[in-house]
Order: sequence, then structure tokens, then C-alpha cells
Amino acid sequence: MIQKILQIIENSGSYQKALEISNSGQKDLEVSGLVGAGRSFFLYNWFSRFPGKYLVITKTEKEAFSIKNDLNEISGNGLAFQFPAWNINPYQWKTPATENIGERLQTLYNLQNRQNIIVTASVRAILEPTISPDELSISSLHMEINQEMAQEDLISRLAELGYERDPMVEEIGSFSVRGGIVDIFPYTTENPIRIEFFGDFIESIRSFSVANQRSIATVDRMTLLPRRESLLTIAELDKYMEKLPERDQEILSDKFRFGIDTPGLEWATAFFNGKRSYLFDYIDSNANLYLLEPGLLRSECDDLTDMFENCHEQEREKYEELPKPDRIYLQPEEFESRLEGHKRISEISFGKSPGAINFGMNEHPVINSQIKLLKNNVKSLHERHYSVHLACDNKVQKDRMRDILEEDADWINTSVLDISEGFIFPQSNLAVLTDHQIFTRKFHRYRKARIKEGVAISSYTNLNIGDYVVHVDYGIGRYRGLEELTIENRRRDCLLIMYHKDDKLYVPIEEFNRVQKYIGKEGRPKLSTLRGTAWQKAKARTKKAITEMAEELLRLYAKRRARPGFKFSPDSTWIRQLEASFPFDETPDQLDAIADIKEDMETGNPMDRLICGDVGYGKTEVAIRAAFKAVCDDKQVAVLVPTTILAQQHQTTFRNRLADFPVRIEMLSRFKSRKEQREIIKDLAEGKVDIVIGTHRLLSKDVNFRDLGLLVVDEEQRFGVAHKEKIKKMKSQVDVLTMTATPIPRTMQMSLLGARDMSVINTSPKDRLPIDTEISEFHPEAIRKEILGEVERGGQVYFVHNRVQTIMSIYRYLSRLLPHIRIAVAHGQMPEKELEEIMLSFLSQHYDVLLSTSIIESGLDIPMVNTIIINRADHFGLAQLYQLRGRVGRSSRRARALLLIPPLRLLTTTARKRLKALEQHTELGSGFQLAMKDLEIRGAGNMLGPQQHGFIEEVGFDLYLKLLKEAVAELKGEKTEERTEVKMDIDLEMYFPDDYIPFSQQKVELYQRLAQAEDYKEINDLRLEVIDRFGQMPPEAENLFEMAELKLLASRLKLSRLAFRKNTLKIVYSNGYLPSKKQIANLSSRLSEPIEFSASGEFTIAIDYSQHEDSDWGQKFKFSLQLLA
Repeated sequence: MIQKILQIIENSGSYQKALEISNSGQKDLEVSGLVGAGRSFFLYNWFSRFPGKYLVITKTEKEAFSIKNDLNEISGNGLAFQFPAWNINPYQWKTPATENIGERLQTLYNLQNRQNIIVTASVRAILEPTISPDELSISSLHMEINQEMAQEDLISRLAELGYERDPMVEEIGSFSVRGGIVDIFPYTTENPIRIEFFGDFIESIRSFSVANQRSIATVDRMTLLPRRESLLTIAELDKYMEKLPERDQEILSDKFRFGIDTPGLEWATAFFNGKRSYLFDYIDSNANLYLLEPGLLRSECDDLTDMFENCHEQEREKYEELPKPDRIYLQPEEFESRLEGHKRISEISFGKSPGAINFGMNEHPVINSQIKLLKNNVKSLHERHYSVHLACDNKVQKDRMRDILEEDADWINTSVLDISEGFIFPQSNLAVLTDHQIFTRKFHRYRKARIKEGVAISSYTNLNIGDYVVHVDYGIGRYRGLEELTIENRRRDCLLIMYHKDDKLYVPIEEFNRVQKYIGKEGRPKLSTLRGTAWQKAKARTKKAITEMAEELLRLYAKRRARPGFKFSPDSTWIRQLEASFPFDETPDQLDAIADIKEDMETGNPMDRLICGDVGYGKTEVAIRAAFKAVCDDKQVAVLVPTTILAQQHQTTFRNRLADFPVRIEMLSRFKSRKEQREIIKDLAEGKVDIVIGTHRLLSKDVNFRDLGLLVVDEEQRFGVAHKEKIKKMKSQVDVLTMTATPIPRTMQMSLLGARDMSVINTSPKDRLPIDTEISEFHPEAIRKEILGEVERGGQVYFVHNRVQTIMSIYRYLSRLLPHIRIAVAHGQMPEKELEEIMLSFLSQHYDVLLSTSIIESGLDIPMVNTIIINRADHFGLAQLYQLRGRVGRSSRRARALLLIPPLRLLTTTARKRLKALEQHTELGSGFQLAMKDLEIRGAGNMLGPQQHGFIEEVGFDLYLKLLKEAVAELKGEKTEERTEVKMDIDLEMYFPDDYIPFSQQKVELYQRLAQAEDYKEINDLRLEVIDRFGQMPPEAENLFEMAELKLLASRLKLSRLAFRKNTLKIVYSNGYLPSKKQIANLSSRLSEPIEFSASGEFTIAIDYSQHEDSDWGQKFKFSLQLLA
């Protein structure tokens, strides 16, 4: 398809005329009439004919991004790169987005080192300063396998380049060192890099996963670029600082105390260094320029320069010598002069220059999801002998479009080609259509996330000193660290746990599987006592409550399965058309949930499925598709929601999505007049309403359906007891889909398999624009600018102040600061009706700002709210901050989050790191994992009810899940293999030495995972991971893995103890277990060592190995135990 389009454009009269002009030696070429991706097809053809370096300059970032992506789709070989703008205003103490820094540096490096390349950049990016070509060359570090390089030299260079040393690489811009291994996460690679040294040589280079820290692939060579575009060290900053006026020194000393991590470093170095470089410095006179509307580029340059001047005027009163914009940004006259001396293609609007070659392309036809209109358009094009091409975003869409077009699909070239816009080229009878334009979907290809999904190390289990922990046998205690004990001249690593009355418990490494981090109750849980039976009673109470709950779930599940239901038809063309018109790419979890629902509806058993997932994760779309499937089989649908506002939101969403189909959708709530309600109820009973959305009004006695086929319940836990009983009665008669906005852990989903049908949507929508997050001290100007900026672009603002007692003081403060801005106040202590009225007024845009407590944390999805300001953000937990920030950023506009805090110097290091993680929109580190875990616990509590939440708090979340899994399995009659706890007493050194794994937190995590391993594969995988991450293991570490394998085998043999002392192996069976005569005979005949058997008390076998002291103890013991298997 691509080659055919390229060929058609190349053979066109306009293209041939352009070639003639160029071949005549003329430097400047003017073209017009290029539309959408047609521009990139033309440009790629031109580049193929005249290879070299090209710089495409656009007015906006969006244009630069689209051209770059279209070119890469067409070329298929990473030909084009964008040099993105910082997207921060001048004189803001703010760091550009991580992906922007990396992309800028990578583009500059490629421009320096490639002969043939296309770079796209907006005017703003062109004007912004960057690292000089010389600095970039000097600071680029090239590495390849077998290269001679001292590990210490690499570590020094990393520090010089601004990389931050951490115990484990989780975030971009960090590195870690373990023995002969250095891990680095550059801005310019998709995954972090692991470099392993052998002496002073690089032995291997591998990419690895942040999620599980395992290597992914071998890399032959790599180039490491600096971490930032400005590389001033703290020492250099101090030197420069001395030359500044005292007032400026005072302000800047606090700003620059974080060295290369200083927000705003990109522009602020102009305080010290007047010489700056720009993108133009990376190209010479041989480079080709493509100017998209030169007139617009010049006016944009002037507008930006004025804006920079205004920003300078607003800020200069704070400083004695604030650098002027001309010391930072490229000026208009220099911008103009830099355009001279190059071969140029100027694309101008049609009619503005009589000498321009007009290609005469037309815009993509407007179809508005009307399949009949599409078919007519395509038929008309075909009859006029057009070559028709349909570009689809992905393979799923391609298959759907072929189904929808039916017989017309045979002569349309349909393929996966993710381009920004289609076009019609009448001159050469060419039509290129796109599926997203056919269905009026926005083109949603943003920068790809840096991190692929993976199996995360459960970093929420990482223990820090002071954390609360649960020991399965002894209860809740407080972790005090990893203690090194010497017992009988052997080193032992043990966890030290403090209990009630300062009782101490030392847990040896082989029993770490009995300990988990306590996650349940916020604040301080009550410590258990090592004396008495209180803990055992608490476990028994929890087990009993879980069993009763599981029995009820299984009973209801069996009852529903036994009753026949309606068997819905397979998908129709209409359903495929609805799916093809979805404005976004479905997430994998969404697709799984939709497939689950379709399977349930088509089997003939009544569906009762729970969909879990955060607001904005796509549950409503899942419900719409289920509802439409029911309507296509002439069934009615009831959608039950807890509030009138949600009812109104759902009605709008359902109507918008189903607008192209003959489906009647109504709403029943107190916002409808009595007359309107009577009419809707009458039409429902007569079958004239297909889908009704409403509050508990739907549960009234006067509401009847002609043929109800599906009940959708949103947030059932928010209904009262009486309403829940009525819902239960309705559920027994129809297919049911229940939705909840709090995520639940997949482990719980697996535990309830066969007791509750559940689909979990835990992946956020793909390519959602990152939220532009800024941390600021509480300053009236920062707040005023943020609110006015959002209101002026037609949006609304959340202002979160989480203290009801002082919320009216903040209201008065904001009213004085912004007298013309409409502000509403909302908090949880208001009467429900009043709160609902305020929220509805805000939804209807009668207010600009909603000042509220954290009640906005869950629930409404208001696309017009694109800014959130959180006061005293340092007082919120990370989970709450993620959840609050997630309330914005659901429209096509980039959202803003302003976190207000006290002066940075007053914050703890932990608080600063937590806020920095949010500002860099990172979702990589342990903080994010912990936040997600916290949300999942809330979700579990909501799903299971308040009583079960109490039990989660009593025994901790992980133990609760373990007991739940066991209870469900027992009630289902499944045989569960109870793992026998074996006491290991092996007289050998077994631990991770400090010079092998220097950080105790990493040791504890690995000890726990080894102790929890349930089969040999898991143990071997962990062994390979440890070697991968830390290098070849010393004997003490190897012994740990040998012991883990032995313990697993001993557990399967039902042994209570395995001891090796004074060259004698003692194999002790648990009470009630004995080896068979055949096993004993097998052992006796195959072993040459002396064997003793003892049947007094527990059955014991003693094997004397004194004759073979030097042989491999692990292999010997395993061989002996395998003979008894």
C-alpha cells in the first residue's frame, strides 16, 4: 500500500514539475495544496531522491509530532526524529518532562552522527537553548563488548554526566553498582542497561526490565548521553554564585542546592553563562529546510518573543539581575538569518504565491460514522477509477473495517498504517482514508510510554526498618532490621521483629516465607504478644468469617449456574460498527473484560459479572457494548447508579456512543418532572425504551419492563441496605453486570475463581497524555496564574484543601485573590442533597473552581476539569496523590496539577522524593507500586463489605488473601497440598555476603522470595536472576539455593526436620508419616554410606557421610531424599 501511494504521488504532474525546478539549480521551492499525511508522502519521496539532513520547522508541537510519526510509518525504519520543546514557560523553576529531555538529546546526537535524517521541530523548540555540539560530543560515552574500561572510570563519568546513584535502578537518570555490575537508566533507551565487567574490560551489555530487574536482551554497543542539557556541577554553581548580587545569591542558593536535579536548570544557567547553543548549531549549510507556512512561522516567533519578555517583566522584581530573554532564547532576527543559505522547500497556503506548485489535495471526506455514507463515497470513488486506500490504526480495526465494508472490501486496499490524516489527490485519482476520521475519532498517538508492562517485583513487600509485619505463627510485630548472628561459629542472617512489651523474635532466613509486610489498617496496628493465644484466636475468627462469606458466594454462584438464562446472539454488523467507532484504543484488560461478557451472554447461563477498575479506565465503554448487545436481541437494559449526577453523565455518554443506531435511551431521576417520569415508565412497560439509566428510582414498585434482559449496577456498595435487597431480587431474574471504581488485586480475583465472575481493568488507557505536574510553595501569584490560565482556556479547576475546619478561610482567600472567578465549596459534612446540587452545578459549568476536601478522590469524571491544585500536598500519602491527580487529564487537553507545599528545605527527604516522583510523572518505582497496593486494599474492602475489611485489618492483607484462597478451595472440594514446614538445621555458611549484595533491603527481598518459592523452576529462575543482577554467586549464596531445593523436597516427603551436623544427615518424618518398605530398601541398596533407622518417636533416618567429606553436599543430600520419594 505504501509503495503504491508513493509511486502515484511521484508520477503526478506536480511532483515532476517540482523535480524540474530543483534540477535546474534553483535553491528555493514553493509548494501548496498538500494535506494531512499527503505532505509526508511527498516529503519522503523528495528525501529518497535527494538524501541528506532535513529540518522540518512547524508552528506547533502537534504538527512536528504528526509529521515525524507519519514519516516513520511510511519509511518503517526510524528515519525521522522530533526535537520537542521543553513545554515550560521561561523563569519557571520546573524540570522539563523526562521524555522531552531524552528525545531532545537523542535527536541532537542522531543529527550529529547520521548523514541522512529528517528532524521536525516547532518554532518554540528552535528558539530554546540546548547543549552545545562540542559539549555533547565530549560528554557522549561510547561502550561496547570487550572494550577496555575501568569500572571506577565509568562510575566517575556517570556522576559527571549527572546520573544519580541508587541502591536499585528504578527511575530514569539513575545508576547502581553491585560488585562488577553497573546498571544505568539513560533517558535515551527504552529499558535500562546492565554492564558487566571482567577486570578492566566490558564483558557484556544487556538491557533489563525495571519491573522485574531481569535481563531482556544482549546489546553489542551503546552510547550514553548526559542526563540533562545543562551539566553544571555544584562546585561550578558555587563559583558562579559568588559573582552574583547578594539578594540573588540568597534566592538561588536554595534553588540550586540539588545540583543537576535543580528544577529550571535549563534556563537558569543563563544567570552564570551567557553563551548558549541552539538546534541550528547542529546543521550546516548543506542541510535542507522544509518550512510549513513561513509567514506563520515568523509571526509565531514574534509572539513567543513577546511572551518571553512578558514573563521576564513579571519575574524581574524578585531578582537584581534576572537574565533577559535574549540571553536565553534565539531572537527573531537571528531566527531569520539562520534560515538563509539552505536549500528550502516552503509550503504555503494555496493562492498566496502564484509561482507555487499546487498539488491540489483535498481534505478527508466527512463521514461521521455513517456506514451507508462511507459505502456511497467509496463506490463513487471506485466508479471514477480512483485507487482507494484505507489506513487503519491496528489489525483489530483493519479486520472490523473489512467486515463492515463487506463486498466493497475486495477492491479497497486496507492495511495497518497509523497516519494522522487521510487525503484525496484528484490529480492522480488517489484516495487515502483513515478509520479514525471515518468514525470522527481524535487521532490519539502520543509519545509511547518508556516502560513496558512486566511482572513487577512486589516492591510493596520491600521491608524498611520500622515497618509493621505479620508472622503467620506469631502475629503483628515491627521490623527492626536484618541482624547478623553467629551461632556455633556459623554466620546466620535473621529478621529481628519486636512484639508487645519489647519481646524479640529472630526469624532465620529459611523461614522468611512466614513473614509479610503488614498492609491493612492506616496508622499503627496493635502489636501482638508472643505470650498467650490471642493471635491464634484472631486467625481462627478471620478464617470462620471468610468461610461463611465464601459459602454464601458459592451457593449463589451454583444457584445461578443451575438456572437457565437467555442465550444472546453472536455479534452483529451493528456491534462491530459500534466497536470500530470507539474513539480510543482498547486496553488489553478492556478487551478481556468485553470478551468475558460476550462469552457469558452467549452461553445461556445467567451472567453475574463484576468489573473492577478506576474512573476513566474504560468500564463505561464495556457496559455500553454489553447493553447494545442486549438491545440488538430486543431486550431492555436498566443501568442503576447511586447518584443523579452519575445518571446524567451516563445518559450523555450512552447517547453519544449509540447516536448512530435506532436506540432510545432515557433517564429516571428526581431531575425529571413527575409527568416526564410517568411517560418514561409507561414507555418502559410497553417496550418503547431500550435503555433506562437511573438512581434508586428504578427500584420503585411502579417501574416495570416489557422484557428486561440486562441489569448494569454501578458502585453497588454505595446503595443502602433496603435498596441492595431490591437489587438482589432484580439480579435473580436477568443478566447482571456490576461495576466498581476501585481496583482489586489480581490475587483476589484468582482466589475467588469459581465463586465470583470478575474482570479487572487495571491498565490505564494507552497513550494518555501525561499530567503536567508542578511543585510550588504556597504563593498567591502561582495560584492566581494557574486558575486564570485554566479558566481562560475554557476549563475548570479543582482546588483540594483537606481540612473542613479551615476550608471557608481558603474560600475567602481565593475570592479576594480572584474576585471574578466563580467558586463553589464541597465537603463530606454537607447534607447529601446540597452536595449533589453543588456538584451538578459544577458539572454544568456554573462554577469555575470547586474548592473541596479529598471527596473528589473517586467518582465523577468531568472532562472540563483539566487543572487540580492540591494544598499541603506533603500531608497526603502517595496513593491519595495519585488518585487525586488522576481526576484530571481525561480530555484531549494536557492537564495540569499544582502541588502546594511549604519551602523545600523544610520537607523531609522522603517527602521530597515522593513529590519528585509525581512531578516527573513516573510510574516505575516502589512508590507507585505501594500506591497501587493501597488502592487495591480499599477496593477489596469495598467489594467484600465493611465486616471483611475489619478482618483484613486484624490479620493483614496478604494473610487474609491466603486464608480466602484456602477457604474457597476447601469449599469447592479441591485438594490443596498443605506445605509441611520443615525445620532446617544445616551446619554450613548460608547467606548473601555484604560485598555481593551490599543493601540489606535487597537481601531481605531475595531471602523472602527464595523462602516462598513453591517449585524448582521458581528457585532456578531466582538463581538466574541473582546471577544476572549481581554476578556469579559466592559459595555462601550457592548454599542458600541448595538449601531451598532441599527444603522443598523435604516438605513434599512430609519431613519435620532435616539436620546435618558432624558429617551426619538426619532425616526426621512428621508424626503419622513413614517411608514405605520399598523406599527404605531403595535407599539402603543405592547408598554406600552407613545408615541407621530409628522408630522411637518420629521416624528418623541417619546417614553417615564422614567418608565423603569433600563431595558436593547439596547433590548428595538431594540424591538421598530422591531415593525416598
